[in-house]
Amino acid sequence: MELKGQTALVTGGSEGIGYGIAEALKNEGCEVVITGRRLPPLEKAASALGVGFIQGDVGIEADAERTVAEFVERHGRLDILVNNAGWGYFAPLTEMNFETFQELYRTNVYGAFLMGRAAARQMVEQDSGNIVNISSTSGTKGHKGGTAYSSSKFALKGMSECWREELRRHNIRVMLVNPSEVQTPFGSKAGYQQELSPKKLRAQEIADAIVGMLKMDSRGFIPEFSVFATNPF
Repeated sequence: MELKGQTALVTGGSEGIGYGIAEALKNEGCEVVITGRRLPPLEKAASALGVGFIQGDVGIEADAERTVAEFVERHGRLDILVNNAGWGYFAPLTEMNFETFQELYRTNVYGAFLMGRAAARQMVEQDSGNIVNISSTSGTKGHKGGTAYSSSKFALKGMSECWREELRRHNIRVMLVNPSEVQTPFGSKAGYQQELSPKKLRAQEIADAIVGMLKMDSRGFIPEFSVFATNPF
């Protein structure tokens, strides 16, 4: 698929993996818009990237619907949705806070659903489109302290498989990406110290893989893949 001229909406695009994806798609000639909850970093990122932005919370139904409607009003269609918005919360089961658990699900699961639903309605109408859901290798295997985060990514995988079966007949490709550890602000926000290393993954590697996936001729697609650092040790 030729990416030049395609329209792309990237949620959580003001930093980290979302920023890297938005930058890569922009460099390929896409018309890109990023979203985020906090206006100052969103404006800063959009200015640095040379892309549009729409402020909103993916976990609020009205915001999700407004975001897609505003995007389509600006660009006439929606070719690519990258469901990237998400955050992490890690704690032993016996010490987990229920309110925090619910808040994580509101973004990681409900937010992806709300954005996916709004985008799919537009894509069905135009009879084409691409939905890229950013999951994690934590969504392929549970781990200690990962009850909230891992289960949210397992849920995203399940939704992706359902959407794929529903939307293929409308020429819509639904793709799931499972990054391993990536050096972004994610770790510090989740409450753990991430050791930086020139051997570990960057947002750039995830973005490059997604660009390659999208460039495949639209008669085929890659349903799911994981990205690991070759030798992070």
